[in-house]
Amino acid sequence: RESDHRAWTPVSYTVTRQNATVQGLTEGKAYFFRIAAENIIGMGPFTETTKEIVIRDPITVPDRPEDLEVKAVTKNSVTLTWNPPKYNGGSDITMYVLESRLIGKEKFHKVTKEKMLDRKYTVEGLKEGDTYEYRVSACNIVGQGKPSFCTKPITCKDEIVPPSLDLDFRDKLIVRVGEAFSLTGRYSGKPVPKVTWLKDDIVVKEDDRTKIKTTPTTLCLGILKSAREDSGKYCVIVENSTGSRKGFCQVNVVDRPSPPVGPVIFDEVHKDHMVVSWKPPLDDGGSEITNYIIEKKDAHRDLWMPVTSATVKTTCKIPKLLEGREYQIRIYAENLYGISDPLISDEMKAKDRFRVPDAPEQPIIKDVTKDSAVVVWNKPYDGGKPITNYIVEKKETMATRWVRVTKDPIFPSTQFKVPDLLEGCQYEFRVSAENEIGVGDPSPPSKPIFARDPIAKPSPPVNPEAVDKTKNSVDLSWQPPRHDGNGKIIGYLVEYQKVGDEEWKKANLAADSCPETKYKVTGLTEGLTYKFRVKAVNAAGESEPAYVPDPVEVKDRLEPPELILDANMAREQHVKAGDTLRLSAVIKGVPFPKVSWKKEDHEVSPKADIEVTGVGSKLEIRNTVHEDGGIYSLTVENPAGSKTVSVKVVVLDKPGPPRNLQISEVRSDSCYLTWMEPEDDGGSVITNYVVERKDVASAQWVAISSSSKKRSHMAKYLMEGTQYLFRVAAENQFGRGPYVETLKPIKAIDPLHPPGPPKNLHHVDVDKTEVSLVWNRPDRDGGAEITGYLVEYQEDGADEWTKFQTVPMLDCVVTGL
Repeated sequence: RESDHRAWTPVSYTVTRQNATVQGLTEGKAYFFRIAAENIIGMGPFTETTKEIVIRDPITVPDRPEDLEVKAVTKNSVTLTWNPPKYNGGSDITMYVLESRLIGKEKFHKVTKEKMLDRKYTVEGLKEGDTYEYRVSACNIVGQGKPSFCTKPITCKDEIVPPSLDLDFRDKLIVRVGEAFSLTGRYSGKPVPKVTWLKDDIVVKEDDRTKIKTTPTTLCLGILKSAREDSGKYCVIVENSTGSRKGFCQVNVVDRPSPPVGPVIFDEVHKDHMVVSWKPPLDDGGSEITNYIIEKKDAHRDLWMPVTSATVKTTCKIPKLLEGREYQIRIYAENLYGISDPLISDEMKAKDRFRVPDAPEQPIIKDVTKDSAVVVWNKPYDGGKPITNYIVEKKETMATRWVRVTKDPIFPSTQFKVPDLLEGCQYEFRVSAENEIGVGDPSPPSKPIFARDPIAKPSPPVNPEAVDKTKNSVDLSWQPPRHDGNGKIIGYLVEYQKVGDEEWKKANLAADSCPETKYKVTGLTEGLTYKFRVKAVNAAGESEPAYVPDPVEVKDRLEPPELILDANMAREQHVKAGDTLRLSAVIKGVPFPKVSWKKEDHEVSPKADIEVTGVGSKLEIRNTVHEDGGIYSLTVENPAGSKTVSVKVVVLDKPGPPRNLQISEVRSDSCYLTWMEPEDDGGSVITNYVVERKDVASAQWVAISSSSKKRSHMAKYLMEGTQYLFRVAAENQFGRGPYVETLKPIKAIDPLHPPGPPKNLHHVDVDKTEVSLVWNRPDRDGGAEITGYLVEYQEDGADEWTKFQTVPMLDCVVTGL
């Protein structure tokens, strides 16, 4: 219950623990509480708190103070500030305790001795150079709370603060002439910064009109009675050892303009009006000219009459004039700040002064190409009438007649591109002006020009090198320049320099003497070393030189011979009989080698044409025959060595005649032929043999075989008893060779053998000096009719038989015994 109420309010009926939380109380009020135990029988007596309890949060020590900051540091003091804790622990803060710790020590020491409630404190009496860190705690009636977070280590030394600058003026300031203006601001920094004022990057110095005032915290630049020359870009620089700050202001001191610039030019003069022009003022007063005020006056009167005040151009038409009267014109310039003093013209009479335009000045020619040029001229006086056309003429320098370049009008442009020029020709140009009165005199002729594309000097030649040398000369070679400057390369200048000398000597005096990309420098001294360089030349001049990379020692160069064989010098060369044999090779070597051709180690045939040039040699034989085949060799030799190459030449022809034709096995209707292959097959394989026969009584040869590849043949179908001749020829892919023929006819008969012995020889009669003999015919006659019998006798005991006679019959009487 509340202490001032008597009624009790139940809090809970279900509490089984020995504690309970009472909610819904009002802060600051006093309450009594009571508690009773209860079981199933009932509730026991209440126990009551002895004294009232005031409801409020429990009191604790304060939280740690916040935002401890160092505000200032000197060599012997540190000033700190902080904010109170977020929570004071339920009781008011009674004091703050500030502590410090010397870096290197462990303990914090109290700095404040008196009871301090201010949240700012300056610690004094420190030693310069010492480094401390600080913390602060808050106290209430309960006690001292947690200390704040420590500051960073702070070294006692005079504080350095970069300059700051706060300006009272904007980027731009406009001031009327004669008025004063000032540029002010505030600044700070430690050490105290130096203040410098600049105008257009030049230091401002005080004088009668210029005042500069600087205090430790403020700065000011003042100008009294400003003038136009005070316009400019002002800059204030605040600078100390830590840096600098700058402020800028563009001051524009404005005034009325200066007068327009004369003289007044009368561009046109007529009987009732004039056209005048002038130039703008030299000083527009710092503000753009808004308009010009033009007035006119009769020269014999004092009254100025307005013409216009609205023109912004520097030309104006003066109307409503009386013919024959003289007039003056005056012109004012006006801007936002006033009107200038006037520009007054000379007197001019109002009358027509019409004539043809004056001759223009000498025209200028530019942008010349091979077929065109641009003619530029200035507008001449128009004679009082506006120019309506310009006439441009051209002529070749050596010609006498001027030719108009176009019939179309040229106006108002004061330049014209003349087309259709002939490349390489020299031209002059002139210009005439035309108005409604007529055509004026022509200008002086322009300077002569050649019709050709503009050219520049060429780039240097590319990759010059020494390609050969002798004891008194060096051969150079190079590539053309990458850029010819749009002009034809006339040629090249070659220069040389003896190593050690400074002077370059010309190898050729004129570029056109060396139009090719090579040159032989002669007249050099054997054994010396030279440098070389080459320049390309066109009509615009010489290019930069290109140098041969390395110096060259002048001496004879020895290179052993080298043979580069052409295709016709392969290992074996086949030529058809009757065609031309060509053998050739490229020959190198320094000095150039001696060349010799051989065939089978002998001189070549006189019919061979041999040619030797500076780069090679060639052997040629026309209408080749089989005998031209063989091993041909080419030998090249110089003091550095020699080299030989050989080629086998085969002349392809018909084969030679077969050899050793033999006839055997003669029969009454056939015989067998054999032969050997020709000694010469013509360079090609024998494809077949042709066999022919002929009756000795006939003039016609008859082929009996034309496709045989064998070296033998059986001649059949002969007429028995007929005599025949035979011949054989060999063939290859190039034709049929000559025939070989049998030396004597062959008779077609069967072969003959000796007859068998007579049979049954016996005597039929005997006398003292003779014996009669008889016998029978032999069993075989040997293939021919028996023509007779030879009878011989032998004395008993002797070795030899003695012939008696040959008898045709089967009997004989041997006498003389």
